[in-house]
Amino acid sequence: MANELILIVEDNERNRKLVRDVLQFRGYQTIEAETGEDALRLARERRPALVLMDIQLPGIDGYEATRQIKAKPALSATPLIVVTSYALSGDDAKAFAAGADGYVSKPFSPRALLAKVRGFLGPA
Repeated sequence: MANELILIVEDNERNRKLVRDVLQFRGYQTIEAETGEDALRLARERRPALVLMDIQLPGIDGYEATRQIKAKPALSATPLIVVTSYALSGDDAKAFAAGADGYVSKPFSPRALLAKVRGFLGPA
């Protein structure tokens, strides 16, 4: 079976728990990072099948973490979905310009997030 490990990058514990619970309930394995720096380290070490990236993070922001992940040859093909409350006009374009493969704005429905994840990984 394909690698179903998902890296959740989110500094807010409540948001992280919501995403973790939705994904684990559906059978996906998750690891978590609270900062952009931790996201880069975990992406390199664990090679997740998918990354869910918040934009507002302590340290380097999600745009820069996305650029750095996508710049690494071993990670460049890893699907990355930006999940953010930055839902202003043009923010999705900024996320895609940084290298994101998908975009979900908060608040999101768990069903919509799961559909986006399944679009890249298939069912767990």
